[in-house]
Amino acid sequence: MDALWVVLPLLIIAVALVLRRYRPGWYWVTFGVTCAGVRVLARYRSVMEACGLTVPPSRWRLALARLTDRPAPESRSPRILRIRPTRTGLVLRLKIRSGQDAFDFSAASDRLRHSFVLHAVTAQEIRSGVVELRMTGYDVLRDVRMPAPGPASGVLRVPVALREDGAVHHRDYRSVPHALNVGATKSGKSVYQRNLVAGLAPCVVALVGIDCKKGVELAPLAKRFTALADNPDTAADLLAALVQYMDRVYQVIRAEQRVSADLPDAEITADIWDLPEHLRPTPVVLLVDEVAELALAANKKEEVRRDQIVTHLVRLSQLGRAAGIHLEICGQRFGSELGKGITMLRAQLTGRTAHRVNDETSANMAFGDISSEAVLAAIQIDKDRPGTAVVGDSSGGWTRIRTPHTTLRQAVDVCNAHAYRTPQIPELDPFRPVLPARVLSGTVLP
Repeated sequence: MDALWVVLPLLIIAVALVLRRYRPGWYWVTFGVTCAGVRVLARYRSVMEACGLTVPPSRWRLALARLTDRPAPESRSPRILRIRPTRTGLVLRLKIRSGQDAFDFSAASDRLRHSFVLHAVTAQEIRSGVVELRMTGYDVLRDVRMPAPGPASGVLRVPVALREDGAVHHRDYRSVPHALNVGATKSGKSVYQRNLVAGLAPCVVALVGIDCKKGVELAPLAKRFTALADNPDTAADLLAALVQYMDRVYQVIRAEQRVSADLPDAEITADIWDLPEHLRPTPVVLLVDEVAELALAANKKEEVRRDQIVTHLVRLSQLGRAAGIHLEICGQRFGSELGKGITMLRAQLTGRTAHRVNDETSANMAFGDISSEAVLAAIQIDKDRPGTAVVGDSSGGWTRIRTPHTTLRQAVDVCNAHAYRTPQIPELDPFRPVLPARVLSGTVLP
């Protein structure tokens, strides 16, 4: 029995070390969350003081101490409102003191991370006077494991990656209608797009693709695409047809607005989402792979085609949101060197995602007008971690994400399983993808 009490603690320690090395998620749930919670609560006051997140005592407290001949009161730390464990870390909600700001906690996130011996700490203002610290116990982006899908969280809102704080990153087209995705070769940009298509496949949406690499990225997923172009000439005609479809949708909206004095304000609509469901046109997501191929021109004829393409893209980005048309533009670079109109198009792309880039200029193209910290984070992405990216929007907020590796076979199976959901749009019928024939042992099968 005495030997058992000696062996059992050693066995528990060995199991904990093995889990920490090979299954950090299991280690966190079984051992890490308790140790981290005790450590945070025990060190809280000293860490807040060391990180400069305390405030001196108020004048009336100092005066009261002098009147009662007591020692001067200590500086006060933010009050803990709640501490909540999660499957990847801890969430600490604080009531900040007078004179403090949420930016103070964001600036001290690295110091808090080292002091609490955690992997990452991010600060977010919940409401006036309340800050939430999301602390991650381990590197959740090292081996991305998406949680089991829950109930649908909204129309055109699909999970595509895991954030560095353990939360799921969603691509929400209702709140961010258009987005830019940049990244170097082998950075994971195509896998991100593949995950996006697989996430959209079960939704009621028309997928339209432009893949000027002869369709090698999007053609295998063609069963779920309403229209597909694999060269710049076809892309120009497809975009023109999409603009015609947008005009028709606006005519439907105008016909159903029914603006009158006795009509409630809630029933007046200026986009497709407030239309009756039986009249609502199908929303469209346009995916453009390697946008530079559409913007390059070697002669006068190609320049005319290029101007038409860029004009149509700018028009769709400016006017398409209310018609339910959303843009997902991908490319290795997206700067003014691509020609006239490109910067105007980029200004309309609210969402920004930057995978590993080869130079700082490419990161500036995505985040230069959003956050200098996001630019620095984008150029520091390790080449040994494909799929890692920095995502942000025009509000200035940003975070690191990593897309789970999805093989082309997995994406094809998802698209084939939901091929029956592919809607038909009359304007886009000429661009309906022709499904490739199956090839087996050199013989083409129907």
